[in-house]
Amino acid sequence: MEENKLTTTESGRIDLLSEILNAYSVKPADIRSYSPLTLAYIGDCVYEIIVRSVVVGKANRQPEKLHRLVSGVVKAETQCKLFDLWTEELPEAEVDILKRGRNARPHTTAKNASAANYHKATGVEALMGYLYLTGNMDRAIALVKDGLERCGIRLETL
Repeated sequence: MEENKLTTTESGRIDLLSEILNAYSVKPADIRSYSPLTLAYIGDCVYEIIVRSVVVGKANRQPEKLHRLVSGVVKAETQCKLFDLWTEELPEAEVDILKRGRNARPHTTAKNASAANYHKATGVEALMGYLYLTGNMDRAIALVKDGLERCGIRLETL
């Protein structure tokens, strides 16, 4: 019987995207073919899984308490602050993705955010999606960690 080998990154970590695509026999698409809203769609999950992973890793709590902690961080207002920080300092290619996401016109509206904040949040999510789909999760994690800390949010202390 053949042993099932996991796809790993250079650092020895499991490459989750490759594992998922391989399991379903999906060929990776050219990242340039994705619309900013598609990048934001997957990026929303990526951003949230980073935050949820840290919060859950810190304490085993009731789901409603976990939700309260996480929802304060994954809201558009916080992502808007990240957008503003990142547009000032990220490399041009990443800023372009942020701006493409911000300028995209989603067919939904925000329940608890202004239109401007919602659009900036979409830019942050687009960048997270881009980094995930290009196998740069280390970069996504580092950006979220540094950005949240600079916004005064330390996930490890929630």
